[in-house]
Amino acid sequence: MVFLRVSVAALSAFSCFARESGCARRVVSSRLAKRSLVSKANRSFLPLNIPRGGDAVESSSGESKRHLSSKIDYVKHANPAPGSPFHLALPVHDLEIAKEFYGNVLGCAEGRSSEKWQDYSLNGHQIVCHWAGNDYRCTDYYNPVDGDEIPVPHFGLAMTEEEFHALADRLKKAGINFIVEPHLRFKGQPGEQWTMFFKDPSGNNLEFKAMTNIENLFAKYNVVD
Repeated sequence: MVFLRVSVAALSAFSCFARESGCARRVVSSRLAKRSLVSKANRSFLPLNIPRGGDAVESSSGESKRHLSSKIDYVKHANPAPGSPFHLALPVHDLEIAKEFYGNVLGCAEGRSSEKWQDYSLNGHQIVCHWAGNDYRCTDYYNPVDGDEIPVPHFGLAMTEEEFHALADRLKKAGINFIVEPHLRFKGQPGEQWTMFFKDPSGNNLEFKAMTNIENLFAKYNVVD
């Protein structure tokens, strides 16, 4: 009988606890539901075009733009190339001399810069000149290609033939010395192309080329030098 009375008391206490717990859960659920409704209500009043940190707003002139998070005014002189623009960082020995070459001789639009680096648009692709010390000069290695000793490393663009010849004339007028003069190589082959090589003032090598058939830029075949 004692055991039965204890069991009945325990069941009664457990039942009371369960009712209280269920009540507590309903109260918590109700509060969370109210918070959710408030949150949704608040979100519905937020304008969808609020600029987030890092976004910029164009001014009425269409040229100067202001970065909202840091209040920095800036102008944009070039647009990125379609697709995935490449990024290339290269060392230079003097930023002012690099600016004269890339900005004026090649005509690359200048972007961001600091006291230690400056970036440019190379036909919509990003190249960044980093100051590497006054003594820096590129170390050259050479590899024969179609009868020419080609310096490596090098970088540049695949252009149209019209752009290629216009740039070649521009470089000649600027007095740029060619490592490999503008000429046609791989004549009669799928990879036939105009090419020229020259250096920037820090000795970095550049090649600009123009495929006679741009569709063959990645034509796969064995080239016999």
